[in-house]
Order: sequence, then structure tokens, then C-alpha cells
Amino acid sequence: MNFYSVRDLRTTPKSIWNNLRENGEVIITNNGKPTALMLNISEDNFDEVIRAVRQAKAMIAFNSMRAKAAKAGFMTEEEINAEIAAYRRGE
Repeated sequence: MNFYSVRDLRTTPKSIWNNLRENGEVIITNNGKPTALMLNISEDNFDEVIRAVRQAKAMIAFNSMRAKAAKAGFMTEEEINAEIAAYRRGE
């Protein structure tokens, strides 16, 4: 995976496009931090790639919310299942 700065994107776009074509992905940085991911896609797989990227972003958001909830002291899935089982047993 190759990293390019925002400045590189303005000054040497051809090398970035060539690298993207060869390697399939390029990371763009801003102030040394990753900011964007460029993916090489074609018309044939455009919809599939967009769906996959959106699904991955949704999963990342879900996992983040789950981690925040666990940190805040909410019940885990196992604890919820144990509570349901206990209620069903009449405890």
C-alpha cells in the first residue's frame, strides 16, 4: 500500500494514478495522517465495490458503538442472554 500526501495529489497526480492502476489502492494523507483511500474500480464492479465499502463502514461504526456501550457499563450480549435464561427459569 502506498501513501501520498494531498500535496502529491496536486503536484504529481500521474504517478498516483499509475500506482493506483498497478496496486489497486492508494492512501492519501493530510498532515501525515491517513485521510482517504483511493480504490481502483471498473464499471463492471462499481456497484459491488460501493456496497462492500458501505458495509465495511457500517460494521466499523457498529463495532465502535458496541465498544462505547461496553465501556459505559452496558450489558454484554452474554449478560443479556443470562438474564433472559434466568427469567425463563423463574429466578
